Amino acid sequence: MQPFTTLTGIAAPLPMANVDTDKIIPARFLKTIERKGLGRAAFADMRFNDDGSEKPEFVLNQEPYRNAEVLIAHENFGCGSSREHAPWALLDFGIRCVIAPDFADIFFNNSFKNGILPIKLPREICDTLMEDAKMGANARISVDLTRQVVIRPNGEEIPFEVDPLRKHRLLNGLDDIGETMQRAAVIEGFEAKQRAAQPWLYG
Repeated sequence: MQPFTTLTGIAAPLPMANVDTDKIIPARFLKTIERKGLGRAAFADMRFNDDGSEKPEFVLNQEPYRNAEVLIAHENFGCGSSREHAPWALLDFGIRCVIAPDFADIFFNNSFKNGILPIKLPREICDTLMEDAKMGANARISVDLTRQVVIRPNGEEIPFEVDPLRKHRLLNGLDDIGETMQRAAVIEGFEAKQRAAQPWLYG
Protein backbone atom coordinates (compact mmCIF):
# COMPACT_ATOMS: atom_id res chain seq x y z
CA MET A 1 0.00 0.00 0.00
CA GLN A 2 1.36 3.43 -0.95
CA PRO A 3 2.23 5.50 2.13
CA PHE A 4 0.27 8.68 2.77
CA THR A 5 2.33 11.48 4.30
CA THR A 6 1.51 14.78 2.59
CA LEU A 7 -0.66 15.46 -0.42
CA THR A 8 -1.06 18.64 -2.42
CA GLY A 9 -3.51 18.42 -5.26
CA ILE A 10 -6.71 19.46 -6.94
CA ALA A 11 -9.85 19.05 -4.86
CA ALA A 12 -13.18 18.26 -6.50
CA PRO A 13 -16.32 19.70 -4.87
CA LEU A 14 -19.21 17.22 -4.62
CA PRO A 15 -21.95 19.08 -2.71
CA MET A 16 -24.07 16.01 -2.07
CA ALA A 17 -25.13 14.20 1.09
CA ASN A 18 -25.75 10.44 1.37
CA VAL A 19 -23.47 9.49 -1.50
CA ASP A 20 -23.87 5.72 -1.23
CA THR A 21 -21.52 3.01 -2.42
CA ASP A 22 -23.78 2.22 -5.38
CA LYS A 23 -23.21 5.76 -6.62
CA ILE A 24 -19.47 5.42 -6.00
CA ILE A 25 -19.38 2.15 -7.96
CA PRO A 26 -22.59 0.59 -9.36
CA ALA A 27 -23.30 -3.06 -8.57
CA ARG A 28 -22.71 -4.25 -12.14
CA PHE A 29 -18.98 -3.61 -11.70
CA LEU A 30 -18.63 -5.83 -8.62
CA LYS A 31 -17.93 -9.05 -10.51
CA THR A 32 -14.18 -8.49 -10.46
CA ILE A 33 -11.79 -8.93 -7.56
CA GLU A 34 -9.14 -6.93 -9.42
CA ARG A 35 -8.58 -3.40 -8.14
CA LYS A 36 -6.83 -2.09 -11.22
CA GLY A 37 -9.11 -0.48 -13.78
CA LEU A 38 -11.98 0.26 -11.42
CA GLY A 39 -11.33 3.99 -11.69
CA ARG A 40 -13.30 3.93 -14.94
CA ALA A 41 -16.31 2.69 -12.95
CA ALA A 42 -16.08 5.34 -10.22
CA PHE A 43 -19.36 7.29 -10.19
CA ALA A 44 -20.15 5.62 -13.53
CA ASP A 45 -23.88 6.42 -13.56
CA MET A 46 -23.15 10.03 -12.68
CA ARG A 47 -20.26 10.36 -15.14
CA PHE A 48 -21.60 8.59 -18.22
CA ASN A 49 -24.73 8.35 -20.34
CA ASP A 50 -26.10 4.98 -21.43
CA ASP A 51 -24.13 5.22 -24.69
CA GLY A 52 -20.87 5.70 -22.77
CA SER A 53 -20.54 9.40 -23.51
CA GLU A 54 -19.61 11.74 -20.69
CA LYS A 55 -22.09 13.89 -18.80
CA PRO A 56 -20.35 17.26 -19.01
CA GLU A 57 -22.14 18.64 -15.94
CA PHE A 58 -20.55 16.11 -13.55
CA VAL A 59 -17.57 17.59 -11.74
CA LEU A 60 -15.11 14.75 -12.43
CA ASN A 61 -15.70 15.18 -16.18
CA GLN A 62 -14.57 18.80 -16.00
CA GLU A 63 -11.11 20.32 -16.03
CA PRO A 64 -9.14 20.39 -13.82
CA TYR A 65 -11.13 17.95 -11.69
CA ARG A 66 -10.39 15.00 -13.97
CA ASN A 67 -7.09 14.92 -12.07
CA ALA A 68 -8.55 15.45 -8.60
CA GLU A 69 -6.80 13.74 -5.69
CA VAL A 70 -9.11 15.12 -2.99
CA LEU A 71 -12.90 14.86 -2.92
CA ILE A 72 -15.03 17.13 -0.72
CA ALA A 73 -18.59 16.07 0.02
CA HIS A 74 -21.44 16.45 2.48
CA GLU A 75 -22.80 14.18 5.23
CA ASN A 76 -22.94 10.39 5.34
CA PHE A 77 -20.48 9.73 2.52
CA GLY A 78 -20.13 6.05 1.62
CA CYS A 79 -23.43 4.86 3.05
CA GLY A 80 -25.26 1.83 1.66
CA SER A 81 -23.87 -1.64 1.06
CA SER A 82 -20.49 -2.66 2.44
CA ARG A 83 -18.54 -3.01 -0.80
CA GLU A 84 -14.77 -2.66 -0.61
CA HIS A 85 -14.85 -1.93 -4.34
CA ALA A 86 -15.90 1.64 -3.45
CA PRO A 87 -12.54 2.75 -2.05
CA TRP A 88 -10.81 0.62 -4.71
CA ALA A 89 -12.59 2.62 -7.44
CA LEU A 90 -11.81 5.97 -5.83
CA LEU A 91 -8.16 5.07 -5.38
CA ASP A 92 -7.80 3.82 -8.95
CA PHE A 93 -9.38 7.05 -10.19
CA GLY A 94 -6.72 8.96 -8.24
CA ILE A 95 -8.57 10.04 -5.09
CA ARG A 96 -6.33 9.70 -2.00
CA CYS A 97 -8.38 11.78 0.45
CA VAL A 98 -12.10 12.36 1.04
CA ILE A 99 -13.25 15.23 3.26
CA ALA A 100 -16.80 15.23 4.62
CA PRO A 101 -18.70 15.98 7.84
CA ASP A 102 -19.09 12.26 8.49
CA PHE A 103 -18.89 8.86 6.82
CA ALA A 104 -20.63 5.51 6.92
CA ASP A 105 -18.64 3.31 9.31
CA ILE A 106 -17.80 0.47 6.90
CA PHE A 107 -16.67 2.81 4.13
CA PHE A 108 -14.65 4.80 6.68
CA ASN A 109 -12.84 1.65 7.86
CA ASN A 110 -12.32 0.30 4.33
CA SER A 111 -10.80 3.59 3.21
CA PHE A 112 -7.99 3.38 5.79
CA LYS A 113 -7.35 -0.24 4.85
CA ASN A 114 -6.88 0.71 1.20
CA GLY A 115 -4.72 3.82 1.50
CA ILE A 116 -7.39 6.54 1.40
CA LEU A 117 -7.51 9.14 4.17
CA PRO A 118 -11.10 10.06 5.15
CA ILE A 119 -11.18 13.34 7.09
CA LYS A 120 -14.15 14.46 9.17
CA LEU A 121 -14.63 18.22 9.32
CA PRO A 122 -17.69 20.31 10.22
CA ARG A 123 -20.15 21.06 7.43
CA GLU A 124 -19.33 24.78 7.37
CA ILE A 125 -15.63 24.02 6.89
CA CYS A 126 -16.41 21.52 4.12
CA ASP A 127 -18.47 24.22 2.41
CA THR A 128 -15.55 26.65 2.69
CA LEU A 129 -13.19 24.08 1.18
CA MET A 130 -15.68 23.52 -1.64
CA GLU A 131 -15.63 27.22 -2.42
CA ASP A 132 -11.83 27.04 -2.51
CA ALA A 133 -12.04 24.02 -4.82
CA LYS A 134 -14.29 25.87 -7.26
CA MET A 135 -11.28 28.05 -8.10
CA GLY A 136 -9.92 25.03 -9.98
CA ALA A 137 -6.24 24.43 -10.61
CA ASN A 138 -5.33 27.70 -8.89
CA ALA A 139 -6.70 26.42 -5.58
CA ARG A 140 -4.74 23.36 -4.60
CA ILE A 141 -5.46 21.95 -1.16
CA SER A 142 -2.73 20.36 0.93
CA VAL A 143 -3.23 17.55 3.43
CA ASP A 144 -0.46 16.93 5.95
CA LEU A 145 -1.14 13.69 7.79
CA THR A 146 1.96 13.97 9.96
CA ARG A 147 0.82 17.31 11.38
CA GLN A 148 -2.89 16.48 10.95
CA VAL A 149 -3.83 19.66 9.11
CA VAL A 150 -5.64 20.57 5.90
CA ILE A 151 -4.06 23.66 4.36
CA ARG A 152 -6.29 25.98 2.36
CA PRO A 153 -4.93 27.85 -0.71
CA ASN A 154 -4.67 31.01 1.42
CA GLY A 155 -2.38 29.21 3.89
CA GLU A 156 -4.93 28.74 6.68
CA GLU A 157 -4.41 25.45 8.51
CA ILE A 158 -7.42 23.40 9.59
CA PRO A 159 -6.67 20.64 12.14
CA PHE A 160 -8.32 17.25 11.98
CA GLU A 161 -8.42 14.18 14.19
CA VAL A 162 -7.26 10.71 13.21
CA ASP A 163 -6.85 7.50 15.19
CA PRO A 164 -3.14 7.05 16.06
CA LEU A 165 -2.98 3.45 14.86
CA ARG A 166 -4.66 4.27 11.56
CA LYS A 167 -2.34 7.24 11.16
CA HIS A 168 0.69 4.99 11.72
CA ARG A 169 -0.53 2.50 9.15
CA LEU A 170 -1.20 5.14 6.50
CA LEU A 171 2.11 6.92 7.07
CA ASN A 172 3.94 3.63 6.63
CA GLY A 173 1.80 2.16 3.85
CA LEU A 174 0.67 -0.79 5.96
CA ASP A 175 -2.43 -2.80 5.15
CA ASP A 176 -3.59 -5.69 7.37
CA ILE A 177 -0.92 -8.03 6.00
CA GLY A 178 1.81 -5.41 6.26
CA GLU A 179 0.85 -4.70 9.87
CA THR A 180 1.07 -8.42 10.67
CA MET A 181 4.45 -8.78 8.95
CA GLN A 182 5.89 -6.08 11.22
CA ARG A 183 5.56 -8.71 13.94
CA ALA A 184 7.15 -11.47 11.86
CA ALA A 185 10.00 -12.04 14.33
CA VAL A 186 7.58 -12.52 17.22
CA ILE A 187 5.43 -14.88 15.16
CA GLU A 188 8.44 -16.90 14.04
CA GLY A 189 9.67 -17.14 17.63
CA PHE A 190 6.30 -18.44 18.79
CA GLU A 191 6.19 -21.00 15.99
CA ALA A 192 9.72 -22.19 16.84
CA LYS A 193 8.65 -22.80 20.45
CA GLN A 194 5.58 -24.67 19.25
CA ARG A 195 7.65 -26.87 16.94
CA ALA A 196 10.07 -27.67 19.78
CA ALA A 197 7.26 -28.48 22.23
CA GLN A 198 5.10 -30.45 19.79
CA PRO A 199 7.31 -31.73 16.97
CA TRP A 200 4.77 -34.40 15.95
CA LEU A 201 2.41 -31.66 14.76
CA TYR A 202 4.95 -30.29 12.29
CA GLY A 203 6.07 -33.54 10.65
